[in-house]
Amino acid sequence: MPATNLEQLLRQSGNTVEMLRNLPAGPNVYPGVPPEFTNWRDEQAAWQKSCVLFDQSFHMAELLVDGPGAFAMLEGLAYNSFKGFVPDKAKQFAPVSPAGYIIGDVILFYLAENSFNLVGRMPAINWVMYHAETGGHDVTVSLDKRSADRPDPFGRLNYRFQLQGPNAMATLGKAIGETPPDLKFFNMCWLTIAGKQVRALRHGMAGQPGYELFGPWEDGAAVKAALVEAGREFGLRQAGGRCYSSNTLESGWIPSPLPAIYTGEELRAYREWLPADSYEANGSIGGSFVSDDIEDYYLTPWDLSYGGFVKFDHDFVGRAALERMAAGPHRRKVTLALENEDVLAAIGSQLEKGDRARFIEFPSAVYAMHPYDKVLTRDGGDAGISTWIGYSSNERKMLTLAILDEAHAEPGTEVILVWGEPDGGSAKPAVERHAQFEMRATVSPVPYVETVRKSYTDAGWRKAGAGLADA
Repeated sequence: MPATNLEQLLRQSGNTVEMLRNLPAGPNVYPGVPPEFTNWRDEQAAWQKSCVLFDQSFHMAELLVDGPGAFAMLEGLAYNSFKGFVPDKAKQFAPVSPAGYIIGDVILFYLAENSFNLVGRMPAINWVMYHAETGGHDVTVSLDKRSADRPDPFGRLNYRFQLQGPNAMATLGKAIGETPPDLKFFNMCWLTIAGKQVRALRHGMAGQPGYELFGPWEDGAAVKAALVEAGREFGLRQAGGRCYSSNTLESGWIPSPLPAIYTGEELRAYREWLPADSYEANGSIGGSFVSDDIEDYYLTPWDLSYGGFVKFDHDFVGRAALERMAAGPHRRKVTLALENEDVLAAIGSQLEKGDRARFIEFPSAVYAMHPYDKVLTRDGGDAGISTWIGYSSNERKMLTLAILDEAHAEPGTEVILVWGEPDGGSAKPAVERHAQFEMRATVSPVPYVETVRKSYTDAGWRKAGAGLADA
């Protein structure tokens, strides 16, 4: 009989890794937004040199959590501290499994007393919905799924924009008719744009100043038009879906950790709760790193540079496991700057008969929902994994976000990225036949851009990567 939940699907597949690696799903897409408004090179440049407007209204799910038990439930699923967490603040929410591995990564907005909103991809949202339904908490939840999953792609409850770059504050000031409020990162306030009340979160995706702006869907067109008009004199560009995910290469945030829910008796009931068509059942894995054990794909908070935010001042799911992990050893998140010569050789192989490298898309070369490429030492030993790859026109570099063993994670260390599938793509319907290709790389800081690193440090983000806040 066809599987009706994830647990049944995994049992029928017989091998979780093989099932996820052979899924036809490609990378996450950004429906509702044109691939390019102008061209992706200039759109990338805007977030460093002028001002960029991202429309995030279509690709992120939102979960509203209300009720007297909401704070306690969410605190019990979070390893970061909730001390001082009050309305008009937000924080990263990246819950872990009972074994201490990351389930998902979203932003948690504290909207009002007993009212919260989680925004991002589905794994963390599913985890919260499960506990709301099964944990006996005095809460209600309301899911607004990403538009790609809806019969009506425009049937969203909220619009969500992000304005950032050196001229973002000037643009916002013109749009609201006054100097923007001087908020700390991940604090919120209300603004008026085009006569509409807008909720604003102080934020930034690549270290530049900015705001995330959101409100009722019916107000979105007027608010966007006002922002675009206000930004004309400040060089504002709207960013298309093609360059959107390449932003993270410069900021250092790993956007797609594999949810660590496929194993463990403690999670059986959760897998039985997840439907067979859930995100977790369709989250494709791709890349040169292959293991028969799905747990080798799981990530810890320290892998994502979130270790500094693990606080044992409260009880939460996974606490005992993280207490055991805390002393280390830990892998370290880094940026790999690929050697231009090797990147050009891989691209050049497309113009020759015979074996060729896996095609490198620009600006994002990610071709699965969860990319995992093998990183080797110069003598061929294991150094770690690469999780996100693409091209930064701003830096004129092919970059990857990688997680390396501490011994190989110092800036300046030379490593090798293995690019392409071990079977040449023969088992993946979305991947052409190719040969694996080795590209030399230099371990570099994360975030890669020096001005971004400084801004995160100044903002108190402890170099943890874009989006992370512990306000």
